[in-house]
Amino acid sequence: MALVIAVDDPRVEDVRALLEVHLTFSRGVTPPGHVHALGIDGLLDPAVTFFSAHRGGVLVGIGALKRLDASHAEVKSMHTSEAARGQGVGRAMVDHLLAVAAERNYQRVSLETGTMDAFAPARSLYTKVGFAPCEPFGEYTANPYSICMTMTIDPASRRPNEKR
Repeated sequence: MALVIAVDDPRVEDVRALLEVHLTFSRGVTPPGHVHALGIDGLLDPAVTFFSAHRGGVLVGIGALKRLDASHAEVKSMHTSEAARGQGVGRAMVDHLLAVAAERNYQRVSLETGTMDAFAPARSLYTKVGFAPCEPFGEYTANPYSICMTMTIDPASRRPNEKR
């Protein structure tokens, strides 16, 4: 079955439930004060576009793109349901977010994720897509629990630069 990624409302029941799983996971493996996952209110911010991924009508993943300024966006709230892990949902979502960023003429896309072992699959995915470690951006700070990553969007091709 095809994966369908579309703009969605984070208040919808199945999405809300997966967001709660995401927040519970983040809070469970990250020290207090260092969890940067957005809750529903944060995802309703006009600067955020929230997406869900469905396969056969079943929610399998979520992700969001937050506008930081006219040329810079941030990947937020990436999460794949446990039943769908290892099936390419995360890669499809990040590719979709990067395509949207390119369409919106962003020149750079960044993200923050955890340094703990539980976040190793996320860091691996982001590295494969072409993100590289960078200095903290926005309100993030240098600390042992976070890593910031970034990539540039090639304006000539309107596509994200991919690591070769």
